[in-house]
Amino acid sequence: MSKTISDIAVKTINGEDKQLKEYTGKVLLIVNVASYCGYTSQYEGLEKLNQKYGEAGLRILGFPCNDFGAQEPGSNEEIVQFCTSKYSKIVISH
Repeated sequence: MSKTISDIAVKTINGEDKQLKEYTGKVLLIVNVASYCGYTSQYEGLEKLNQKYGEAGLRILGFPCNDFGAQEPGSNEEIVQFCTSKYSKIVISH
């Protein structure tokens, strides 16, 4: 049987299980993020997209990753602090 994205479960940065089927009918933008990456400015663009299209159903799912040059070395709490101190509506999955 083929699986779809709706069959995938992820763990939020707060340790909660989340089924992607909860986003059925929404447009998902899934992004690999890192607080110390040279592209960290992408958060600003993601925030603007969220503000512009969030009401229309866009959901941006950011997944922190430390696998590329150790650019996300912080704990989950530090990542949340970084994001929420700079961006108002960031929801992070891990």
